[in-house]
Amino acid sequence: MAAAPQAGRGSVRKTRPLVVKTSLNNPYTICWSSLEREDMHFILQTLEDRFQYIGLRKIEDKKKRKKQPSFQKQSREKCNIDVDISEDLKEKKPDDNQQVSGWTPVHVRKQLAIGVNEVTRALERNDLLLVLVCKSVKPAIITSHLIQLSLCRTVPACQVPRLSERIAPVIGLKCVLALGFKKNTTDFVDEIKAIIPRVPSLNVPWLPDRIEDSRENQETEFLGRQDKEILETSSEDLSKHKRKLVEGQQGSAVVLQPLKIKKIIPNPNKIRKPPKSKKTTSK
Repeated sequence: MAAAPQAGRGSVRKTRPLVVKTSLNNPYTICWSSLEREDMHFILQTLEDRFQYIGLRKIEDKKKRKKQPSFQKQSREKCNIDVDISEDLKEKKPDDNQQVSGWTPVHVRKQLAIGVNEVTRALERNDLLLVLVCKSVKPAIITSHLIQLSLCRTVPACQVPRLSERIAPVIGLKCVLALGFKKNTTDFVDEIKAIIPRVPSLNVPWLPDRIEDSRENQETEFLGRQDKEILETSSEDLSKHKRKLVEGQQGSAVVLQPLKIKKIIPNPNKIRKPPKSKKTTSK
């Protein structure tokens, strides 16, 4: 009789499954609103003149640190250094005209937020009145998060071309990617009032334009007080009706809701392993 065929002993090399990661893409394209050329020149010239008038500047020591000698040289020159230090302390005296490294008017520096990280922290604490971002930032994602953050805090913000080129040399820095003015400022009040009307409104699809609403509220604040006095003197029925209308207008603002996942669909491109089955050998 013919012998039964034996099962193959050779092992098949298993291929590694492809790693598939699911991610959610944003269907909206968020970008800074375009700034007019005249407004750009006005903002840059206003800030440059103000910084030059105040004299805000960062001073750094240009002297390079001397390289530390090796261990053998340190042991040889140790006795000579001790003698030199005692003589230098007697001869050296602090000069009055010598400038100390750091920011010159410290109180003015505390009124500003310079840099992307510092502006982001100040926006999260709701400490800013105005945010200016340089347009030459690459990649653009470095400053794109400031659009939503400034709109949530109702802070006017815009992208200004040549901001770093014009402002950085005046303050003594290499670059200025973002510049924010804090609420406790006293030296930039007039400049902020002049710049804010020229800042274009931001556009985020899932957030209302709260900056324009805040401007309108500030302009109609005096009229609102008069309306409240009229409502108090009017009859109860009319006051209730008007209050309901006011409440309806205030409640019409879009409120963000938490994201709820109703159903999870498995990835159809994922390679699944076949179910393990016991190998049957014919006797």
